[in-house]
Amino acid sequence: MKNFIAFIFLFMFISVSAQRKAEINWMSFEQLEDSLQQKSKKTLVYFYADWCVYCKKMDRNAFKNSAVVKKVKEEFYAVKMNAETSDTIYFDGIKFYNDELEKKRNPTHQLAKLLASREGKPFALPAIILLDENFKVITRSFTYLTSKSLQSFLVAEASR
Repeated sequence: MKNFIAFIFLFMFISVSAQRKAEINWMSFEQLEDSLQQKSKKTLVYFYADWCVYCKKMDRNAFKNSAVVKKVKEEFYAVKMNAETSDTIYFDGIKFYNDELEKKRNPTHQLAKLLASREGKPFALPAIILLDENFKVITRSFTYLTSKSLQSFLVAEASR
């Protein structure tokens, strides 16, 4: 019986440790700026909102997939930002804020609008933006991506 209980605890410990390792190291824009000064690298920016069902589903599934986590950790800095945040963000010497807080039900932050807007189309979530080492847009995705489709997206676009 003691061996069985010890086995259960060991199994739980290994499971929890494996889950912790399979996480993306999300950073803020301020942390990104510091990292980019240390080493140039491609960047993945993920915009979400608390009310976005597809964003929550991607957080639970696609961004927990071990192949996706591995790809992101190896090739990208990863920034995750609530598109409706009221935070003031300083990036590259510029002040960004949410100028729609008093005007709209779902106010969109200036940084989200800058990086994830498309001409003639409304702002949509989830939004994933891939930037090259010079912080130029490689590509954007404005739809729910499964683990498999996110992995394919990262592989195809990272090789550009």
